Amino acid sequence: MTMTSDVVHRRTWRATLRRDWQLYSLAVLPLLFFLVFRYLPMLGNLIAFRRYSPGGDLFGEYWVGLRYFRMFLTDPTFWQIFTNTLIIGGLTLLFCFPLPVVLALLLNEVRTRWLKGFVQTVSYLPHFLSIVVVAGMILQIVSVDGVINQGLHAVGHDTVSFIQEPGWFRTIYVSSEVWQTVGWGTILYLAALTTIDSDLYQQARVDGANRWRQTWHVTLPGIRPTMMTLLVLNIGTFLAVGFEKVLLLYNPLTYPTADVISTYLYRVGIVSGSFSYAAAIGLFESVIGLIMVLGANRLSRRLVGTSLW
Repeated sequence: MTMTSDVVHRRTWRATLRRDWQLYSLAVLPLLFFLVFRYLPMLGNLIAFRRYSPGGDLFGEYWVGLRYFRMFLTDPTFWQIFTNTLIIGGLTLLFCFPLPVVLALLLNEVRTRWLKGFVQTVSYLPHFLSIVVVAGMILQIVSVDGVINQGLHAVGHDTVSFIQEPGWFRTIYVSSEVWQTVGWGTILYLAALTTIDSDLYQQARVDGANRWRQTWHVTLPGIRPTMMTLLVLNIGTFLAVGFEKVLLLYNPLTYPTADVISTYLYRVGIVSGSFSYAAAIGLFESVIGLIMVLGANRLSRRLVGTSLW
């Protein structure tokens, strides 16, 4: 029976491929992209365990084991950077994850079509701006002669060097992330809201539920699978704090609070040429991110019954 079922399954798979080969051909380029730019570069992780010199052997000259891992585990600078990454990543997740849900719920209550479309357009627009443009706008706004300091000067306060003071960097970064990503993040939630059965709202109204209770007992449970899926994905990129924006906004004066793993890797690996040390740190970051994704996925499956796999 097993051999017969295997033969039938093989024939079915071949028949399906022969029938729908045009559809399967559309997946060739994406698969090649992931193979070339995602999976093949993983071979470079070997230099985290080998001594690598530019211009030498592609996979390192000789084996050094866990030497580079011990180096950054005993380096106080790395742990300061790791702490900065956790704080900035945590603040970004804290604000940028729930706010799209709130905005989607508010937009869902708007009945005037032109007003809803206008708010959506205005909130989506920052997502399409280049990070370089966004960073330039931020630097102009928070500069000594920028809009904020002009307002402070108008009310009698002294000017503040926001971009040179370490204590202000996290506020500036997280605020810019909220402005740039919240509107775009509402798209998936608005799509999920359209899948909720309208009969559930009618039954809730019959039971005497007001708008708030309808939102709490009908709307939020309806978009919970989407919320948990996006939460798990966001946790997966928790440590991958935006490299480009941090690099464009920070400076040596704000290193104590602004320097994150990605920018540290850039300075150590590209600027200083310590490729093996940078590869070890990057591999450590990837392993921590994988553990966080697996843990978040398992916790989501146990608590709400929704998970990625």
